Amino acid sequence: MNRPSRRIILAVPLLALAGGAAAQAPAPAIRLFRVVSQRDDIIIGLTPAELAAMGSGAEAERIGRTLASQGQLGAWRYIVGRAPDGSTRYATTARVSILRQETYRIEPYSPALPVAPPPAG
Repeated sequence: MNRPSRRIILAVPLLALAGGAAAQAPAPAIRLFRVVSQRDDIIIGLTPAELAAMGSGAEAERIGRTLASQGQLGAWRYIVGRAPDGSTRYATTARVSILRQETYRIEPYSPALPVAPPPAG
C-alpha cells in the first residue's frame, strides 16, 4: 500500500530575519568619498562626527561647502590593502589635505570591500 508521505515544512520569512539583523547593525565608522580633480582622483574617508561638524545637507554637498568656505579639508586617504588576517579591505594610508580648486567633483563611494576604521587619535 503506497501512502503519500507527510512532510512538515516550516517557512520563515527571510526578510524578517534579514531586517532584524540589519536593524541591529552598527553605523559605519567611516564614510568614503571619491574626490575627482583634473589630474587624478582619490578615495577619502570621514567619520560621522567630522561630517556632522560640516553642517546639514547631503554629505557630498557639506564637503564641497567646507572646501569653498575654508579653502581646505583634512581627511584620511583610503586604498585597497590587506587586513592582518589576509583578507582584502579598504584601509588608511595617511592623513591628507585637499585644497580648494576651481574644478573637481566629490561623490559618495560605496565600496564592495570592508572598510577599516581610521587610526585612533
